[in-house]
Amino acid sequence: MYKKLPHLLLAAMLGMAGAQAQELPTAVFKQMKARSIGPAVMSGRITAIDAVVSNPDVMYVGAASGGVWKSENGGVSWDPIFDSQPNINIGSIAIQQSNPSVLWVGTGEGNPRNSVNIGNGIYKSIDGGRTWQHMGLDKTFNIHRILIDPTNPDVVYAGAIGMPFGEHKERGVFKTTDGGKTWEQVLYTNEKSGVADMVMDPTNPNKLVVAMWQHRRTAWDFTSGGAGSGLYITYDGGKSWKKKTEADGLPKGDFGRIGIAMSRSMPSRIYALVEASKNGLYRSDDGGEKWTKVTDDASIVTNRPFYFNEIFVDPKNENRVYMIYQPIAVSEDAGKSFKVIADLSKVHADHHAFWIHPENPNLIIDGNDGGVAISRDRGKTWTFPETIPIGQFYHINVDNEVPYNIYGGLQDNGSWTGPAYTFAQGGIRNYDWQVVLYGDGFDVMPDPEDARYGYAMSQGGNLARFDKETGRTQFLKPTIADYKTKLRFNWNAAIAQDPFNKGTIYYGSQFVHKSNDKGMTWETISPDLTLNNPEQQKQDESGGLTLDVTSAENHNTILTIAPSTLQQGVIWVGTDDGNVQLTRDGGKTWTNVNGRIPGLPKEAWIPQITASRHNAGEAFVVANHYRAGSDLAPYIYRTTDYGKSWVRLVDEKKVKGYALSFLQDPTEPNLMFAGTEHGLWVSINAGKSWTQWDQGIPATPVMDLALQEREADLVVGTFGRSIFVLDNIRPLRKLAATGGKALEQPLVAFEASDAYLVNYRNPAGYMNDTDNLYQAENRRSGVNLTYYIQPKKKSADVAPTSSKPAKKQQKKKTVNKETGDQMATTLPATSAVETKKTVKTDTVYVRIYNEANQHIRTLQQVPDSTLGVQRMTWNLTEKGLRQPGSNKPKKTDAEPSGSQVLPGRYKLVFQYAGAKDSTFINVNPDPRIPFNKEVLMARRDLQDRLNQNISQLTEATDRLQEANAATELMMAQLKDKNGKEFADLRKATKAVQDSLKTIREDIVGKKMEKQGYGRPYQLTVVSKLREASSYVNGRSDAPTQTEAQLVAQADVMTREALAKVNQFFTTQWAEYRRKVEATPIMVVKAYSEINPTSSN
Repeated sequence: MYKKLPHLLLAAMLGMAGAQAQELPTAVFKQMKARSIGPAVMSGRITAIDAVVSNPDVMYVGAASGGVWKSENGGVSWDPIFDSQPNINIGSIAIQQSNPSVLWVGTGEGNPRNSVNIGNGIYKSIDGGRTWQHMGLDKTFNIHRILIDPTNPDVVYAGAIGMPFGEHKERGVFKTTDGGKTWEQVLYTNEKSGVADMVMDPTNPNKLVVAMWQHRRTAWDFTSGGAGSGLYITYDGGKSWKKKTEADGLPKGDFGRIGIAMSRSMPSRIYALVEASKNGLYRSDDGGEKWTKVTDDASIVTNRPFYFNEIFVDPKNENRVYMIYQPIAVSEDAGKSFKVIADLSKVHADHHAFWIHPENPNLIIDGNDGGVAISRDRGKTWTFPETIPIGQFYHINVDNEVPYNIYGGLQDNGSWTGPAYTFAQGGIRNYDWQVVLYGDGFDVMPDPEDARYGYAMSQGGNLARFDKETGRTQFLKPTIADYKTKLRFNWNAAIAQDPFNKGTIYYGSQFVHKSNDKGMTWETISPDLTLNNPEQQKQDESGGLTLDVTSAENHNTILTIAPSTLQQGVIWVGTDDGNVQLTRDGGKTWTNVNGRIPGLPKEAWIPQITASRHNAGEAFVVANHYRAGSDLAPYIYRTTDYGKSWVRLVDEKKVKGYALSFLQDPTEPNLMFAGTEHGLWVSINAGKSWTQWDQGIPATPVMDLALQEREADLVVGTFGRSIFVLDNIRPLRKLAATGGKALEQPLVAFEASDAYLVNYRNPAGYMNDTDNLYQAENRRSGVNLTYYIQPKKKSADVAPTSSKPAKKQQKKKTVNKETGDQMATTLPATSAVETKKTVKTDTVYVRIYNEANQHIRTLQQVPDSTLGVQRMTWNLTEKGLRQPGSNKPKKTDAEPSGSQVLPGRYKLVFQYAGAKDSTFINVNPDPRIPFNKEVLMARRDLQDRLNQNISQLTEATDRLQEANAATELMMAQLKDKNGKEFADLRKATKAVQDSLKTIREDIVGKKMEKQGYGRPYQLTVVSKLREASSYVNGRSDAPTQTEAQLVAQADVMTREALAKVNQFFTTQWAEYRRKVEATPIMVVKAYSEINPTSSN
């Protein structure tokens, strides 16, 4: 069964044994969240918009498959507020304007394109989107409109368009009078028809005008129009309805999709954009009773009505009408003529949602295939908030660069590439991404020989080779000699790289095409591998009342090609009509094995086949069948004998949502990942059980999965929330390899990815982190370390066994010769003392050793209170030095960072509450520049010299501070003491304090007490060390003359300073001690000389 376990007690989960222990308790991994890396530069399809009328800075938008997003600052920044729900495919949003904290959301989009996403009913929030409650209507699937009675907010109407691929009764208008507790279906025409539009009279909430639309989509065509379509009006809240017909002025015959707009300033004025045998714009001036055709100009009214057929009226001007389709157009003469005000050069094409402020019609919010557009001057100018990462990726790929790049194509937003992380300060920005081909984007495949080049596709089977540096593209779509045979390429065609020959690629139509020269020439290596059903190849007739021929319905095509990486010549092929074909001889012969797959629905969609990396005869087939109507079940199958027999790995009891993608870990065969319409699922027992990975990834469609093998990163391509990266899945590998038993250990240190010694550049563009600047989560600099602590009760603090007993301070009592008073004095010990070190059991310690087994650093972290898997960062530095003049740290304080480590292999020993475990990490030089060990060692020599100087000066300033403390204690002892002896001692003490101050200021500088901005430069030993360190540290190129001179100057100044310190303690301080020893007061000690150890 499927499990989602964010609220279970960890202790209970970790008490599992045997088979149960192999289920993955994801709450244990809450510190291992996937990174959302965007991008947001192209955003994605917006299907719903609403805003608070009394405070329009509060805006809500719904994404087709990316959840609900909220802005509280007029669109400057946006946050997702629906991610905790099991279905985030959005069709409608409505705010209760009398109490804007109340929101209604209908799931399932209302524009039934070929990649339409399915909903599961209606949701309600009473706290502005912080929490949600499912309010039913599950079986309606997709809800396109929601209206709230402004006089009684318990009355809500939901307009269900329904499942576009099926026929069912739960469609039409539903009404609640109790705030969603119960619903009544108040308008229904037939099982094929749902609500295309629905408006309410602003002066009479019982009057609704509804457009019902009969439509049906299959895998190979779309039909709009039929007897179930029509324009309906109710005056009594849905108790009775009047259907408007030809007799009322509407066109005769069947209708298709109808868009409705009612004027707020004149509710008797209603517009209807009607799809019919001849499309037209109609107007009523009597509240919808009688209608007049305004125009049937095809350039205005024939614009893909299945995808956008909506119209809106300016709330202050009943003659100003907006039409949204590919561009946005406006009419100032009640619809007689239109002028485009936002074409493709201004705003992304294909508009689906539109909101006009009812009191200020200058404010318009538009939603389209490329996100949100906002105008504050009635469409003259537009702004695009590029901060909403809701891209719909069809496919995902990675290369092997450092940092590695991710590739993918998006619905109506082209093909892109960008980094999984950057060596730059801050987050991953939109400009880090590069478009490589326009159009609808699909699979994008880097050239394995040179990632500068790659292959990208657009609709209709168009294939191009791109050059990222020059922007050049070369189109490579294969052809065949028989020009009479039409090649059938799927909307989302198949491409594959041959794993044995880097110059060989495969491409799919109904045939498999092979190129041995990167697309320059092609050969066909298969017969037609599809069902080749002529009845499913009538795409030129698709659309119904209005033709819509875009290649989106191309059928009997190849969807996936999967060559084996283990056995040359083994190639798997999946088609959109259910075939699973296999060749074991490079295409000479083919076998269709779909009849051997138990339970696979007839003519199912086969979007992915994955050839195993562990067994040449093993493969995994992903199938779904929701296009047949009501089958939303997931299908993933496994064979280990070249397709002779199959085992089903997922079903409705194991995962939620139909299956879209699959990946078996190439290192650990028991670790598997599945992508469904509702998120990412993980199995650590070869598919026996599955758990939803809810750490950072919402229930968005996971269309594709890729593994960057060098870094063990899982890259998740979603159809609605762009891209996620789950860094370093090695902990999951270990769980899978041990059958989950790793969680039974008190402490586990997991293998880390290789680290790189790099300098981070400043980001390009605007340097400040403004709220409208999108920055996706970047990797932290250094290296992420992952470990696991078994949850249990905390124990009391304990003292470490390694602590040495501290030397007791020597106390003696002396007698003041003049007064006879006893005075307690403390004599500082003559050697360094290690005080008792307290180590708390709630702290993890990581001791790091170099290849010479030298302990170079100790990290510490207090883990999250829930324990489980934790992550911390090592910045690749050794233990740092305390700076001269600084206070001594507590023994339990974290170590400061020091010099950057050298390339090499390091051992990390983790310790927590008595338990230990260890792992290793490789630290590599900067891959962007040539590595020269001699140069690196020369620089390290300079660093070592600076560190020696710092260490010695710190010891010197510690002595100065200790000596000064002794003189202050002496002054306190001498207070109110009379007599020449004490007066002379006070004078000597003051002279010593003056000398200490002068010497210290020469080393660390004078304190500046005066207020003001900045401080004048002081040439001190410390300032010279800082200057030299700023030049020397953190670089990998050859030392410059300036650096060498700065270090030499620091050497000289350090020797001079130490000489002054030594001279002071051997002369003035020694004399002062003798004076003190001649009195009954003893608070000072002797100091030996510090010998400079700097090599120069």
